[in-house]
Amino acid sequence: MEKVRFGIIGLGNQGSMYAVHLFGAGKIENGVVTAMCDINPAKIEAIKNRPGFEDKAYFENYVEMLDSGLVDAALIEVPHYLHPEMVIACLERGINVICEKPAGVYTKHVREMNEAAKKSGALFAMMFNQRTNCLYRKMREIIADGGIGELQRVTWIITDWYRTQKYYDSGSWRATWDGEGGGVLINQCPHQLDLVQWVVGKLPVAVRGFCEYGKWHDIEVEDEVTAFFKYDNGATGVFITTTGETPGTNRFEVSGTGGKLVCEGGQLRWYKNKVDSQVYSKTCDQGFSVPGAELVNVETDGKNPQHEGIINNFANAILGIEKPFVNGLEGIRGVELMNAIELSGWKNGEEVSLPVDEDEYLEYLNAHRKVSRYKKVDDNGVADVTGTFESKKI
Repeated sequence: MEKVRFGIIGLGNQGSMYAVHLFGAGKIENGVVTAMCDINPAKIEAIKNRPGFEDKAYFENYVEMLDSGLVDAALIEVPHYLHPEMVIACLERGINVICEKPAGVYTKHVREMNEAAKKSGALFAMMFNQRTNCLYRKMREIIADGGIGELQRVTWIITDWYRTQKYYDSGSWRATWDGEGGGVLINQCPHQLDLVQWVVGKLPVAVRGFCEYGKWHDIEVEDEVTAFFKYDNGATGVFITTTGETPGTNRFEVSGTGGKLVCEGGQLRWYKNKVDSQVYSKTCDQGFSVPGAELVNVETDGKNPQHEGIINNFANAILGIEKPFVNGLEGIRGVELMNAIELSGWKNGEEVSLPVDEDEYLEYLNAHRKVSRYKKVDDNGVADVTGTFESKKI
């Protein structure tokens, strides 16, 4: 195999972006698109009529595409509920697969997907493109090396997701319990819910979620969330997000007894305590004294290849050129955290332990799905999402 043959399932905003701006622009060195699929003929025609895409194979049934023998790997770019089903279909056929975030809507479904991955010889990855950001990679490295001592507090204010009503009205399934499975947590924040555990190195053991449903928009699902985390060592955390606030903030702060890391405005600052705060507290003979800290403007490798980096790495991993960067099995962690926050929100902020009770979550979710309503809108349009990703603004 000289180049990996990719098939794209779903030609909406994201799938079209991959086809045109990555593969079509020659940014995937060892991969080519050979087939594409969408249940909407209008979206197929929109791609087919572009220069360079006339000779691709097009399907309206994804199983037919997978069984065509035309693809070695697939990109799953469809509504969230369909992710596990389609990933499993790929894995059972030995087709390598990258799943768009999130891994699924609920952990029980994602767990089935992970079991299929363990039995398959195919590669499985999540599109966790934010993990390629040099700032987050460096934070993870510093924390893992003990650079901030014992974890004390995790705070992420991520409120620069402002969306208009027009955005929510752009798809009949969007911002509905039955179509999307949630709001800001499942649509805008899966990357942050992945990163907040990946960077820190562990999930909370319990959360309290305070969710506002349709507070700023005419939608069914949450568009504002404040969540409180509790960790196994007694550390705490706060996660704040909304699509109704502008100008927004993106500040990720992780504090420990050895100092703190602050990621904001495209910079990573490291405040290194000269003495561990707990050691200093127990040995200092002054009541109001502080150990003092050195401010380090952290240098990184400057690399942030995003989606392009994930797909290039995946193609190279299939060809045996490099090791895979993202293990798809890890996708369940962010879904676990999302489910816990959402379940707590449905229970008026009651503390929910992790791992979440999967049956209880699904019972609540299905109750919301029963009364969910799709919107009557034109589903044929495709928006240009290039340049809208959070990493461009951090």
